Amino acid sequence: MKQINTEIYEGDSKTVLKSFDSNSIDLIVTSPPYADRRMNTYGGVKPEKYVDWFLEISLELLRVLKPDGTFILNIKEKAENGERHTYVLELILALRNQGWLWTEEFIWHKKNSYPGKWPNRFRDSWERCLQFNKTRKFNMYQEEVMVPVGDWANTRLKNLSQTDKIRDNAKNKSGFGKNVSNWIDREMVYPTNVLNFATVCNNKNHSAAFPDELPEWFIKLFTKEFDTVLDPFAGSGTTLKVAKRMRRNSIGIDLMPEYVEMIKSELYTSKELLLFEKQTNYGKTKTK
Repeated sequence: MKQINTEIYEGDSKTVLKSFDSNSIDLIVTSPPYADRRMNTYGGVKPEKYVDWFLEISLELLRVLKPDGTFILNIKEKAENGERHTYVLELILALRNQGWLWTEEFIWHKKNSYPGKWPNRFRDSWERCLQFNKTRKFNMYQEEVMVPVGDWANTRLKNLSQTDKIRDNAKNKSGFGKNVSNWIDREMVYPTNVLNFATVCNNKNHSAAFPDELPEWFIKLFTKEFDTVLDPFAGSGTTLKVAKRMRRNSIGIDLMPEYVEMIKSELYTSKELLLFEKQTNYGKTKTK
């Protein structure tokens, strides 16, 4: 029986990644500390310095990702002085200049976003999941994430008009149309690029853990069994735990010793988890 390997490294991603083989990773799924966040753990990178800070890491990610692999970056810009900061948009442009292809943008809709009130905006209920690739030809297993067609089909497809059975021009003369009869007898369809997952409500001992469903969806879409998934900001280890359950090899990196120990204690088996310690700093950090 083929063995699933789960590895966790302690240290700074841009340093630890240098020891990894080139073209060795099938999928990168990660959520780095957002600008000015996690001050007591990851140092709170300033928005003005965020792009330069991240490009050192993404350069190594570009090297270790396979040509047919995918990089998913979960990130959200902050509001500052009454307007949204542009560091995420600047990062997208900088990553393209670095050699990445910005292939797609998925929206993670948080179904249970925290309530709040601000004088000039509403509460955040979505985050970006940016898809980057090295080449235009990458592995994608779309059938693995198909969804039920929905109850609407029971009534809509019962009595089709003649125009429903051809690719009829839309009534607004846009030039676009659809053949509605193509939906007959279909139970499953391809999803949209909006992902509806609740935020994590249970305690994962981490201030910014994302739900299992998020990495699980991307792992289904972009990998197959025994592929290798990397999270260079492992945090509570969600990506690694999900990957192991889905029979993928996985590698995590995190700066904080307590997070590494937590992941190690939750995932450790003598044959399946290896711990590698390389201590460096992102910047100023504090540990409890």
